[in-house]
Amino acid sequence: MASLMPRLLRRWTVQPVVVLCSLRASSPCPDPLFERSWGAAGFARNARRWWIHPPVRYGSTAVTLTLNTDGGFARFSVGDPGTWQDGAQKLLPPEKKKKMSKKSKVNQLKWFRLKAKKKMKSPNPEVRIRYKLDKAKRKEEWLIEKLRKYEMPRAPEPVHDPEILTEEEKFYLKRTGEKKKNYVPVGRRGVFGGVVLNMHLHWKKHETMQVVCKPCRPGQVYEYAEELARLSKGTVIDIKPNNTIIFYRGKNYVQPKVMSPPDTLSKQKALEKYRYEQSLEHTSKFIEQLEKELEDYQKHVALFKKREGAISDEISNEHSTADDITTSSDAE
Repeated sequence: MASLMPRLLRRWTVQPVVVLCSLRASSPCPDPLFERSWGAAGFARNARRWWIHPPVRYGSTAVTLTLNTDGGFARFSVGDPGTWQDGAQKLLPPEKKKKMSKKSKVNQLKWFRLKAKKKMKSPNPEVRIRYKLDKAKRKEEWLIEKLRKYEMPRAPEPVHDPEILTEEEKFYLKRTGEKKKNYVPVGRRGVFGGVVLNMHLHWKKHETMQVVCKPCRPGQVYEYAEELARLSKGTVIDIKPNNTIIFYRGKNYVQPKVMSPPDTLSKQKALEKYRYEQSLEHTSKFIEQLEKELEDYQKHVALFKKREGAISDEISNEHSTADDITTSSDAE
């Protein structure tokens, strides 16, 4: 190897040499650069002196050998030369995220809390209102992002032909549903898979059933009726003023194998969604209240400045009139 170094330094002193050779072949592959210097036969004869076959697994086809002669030294490397730094012969280290120590995290939290405390105890009311408003808007964005996770994609619905009922049949089914006491409650979780499952279990022995919606906002009972009719393939007979819906299963009703639709939430996730929705509703009301308060404060400041300007104008006018009187008396 020592006898080979002077030859390599004489022949290639500017550019590194990259040789691609197949490990399956019995001899190395000729390269045009070596072919110009030694010839094909000379390359095959001299390359055996320094070519080292590294141990490889079965299935490997090629290896890249790089000879770098920068700085008057010959350096060999196996791999892609593009991963080397310019002017340095060390591989690029992977970027590591700096881990914050426990003390630095505590100091950062203390700084944020101190900053918030200064804003909350500021003598200027506008600073306090704007701090609360920014905090509420950040919370609103966070709640909207959370609620997007609970949006279930609707599956392609099969063709459903609702049955046409006459007025006499509707009246009979309405009276039957009012007399019977079987019902399914829809509470704060809203419509989820368990509600539809209980409806199918009731329809196993009864033609009609009641769905009691409590608590329910004004007009929300119609949304529940539409959603339950889509999921259960039942028919809405009547909607009572006390937020009670009467459903009819249909003349040719067949109980499905999967009674809980796959595009509905579970009981636990429905409760989490309700909590986020309630928090979002209260946060939006609080934002409206703060915006109104900020607007009233700005109006009050503008009115105060206007009155202050009017008072200063009156005082200046009085001083000017007094000066005119004194000057006229002096002239007399």
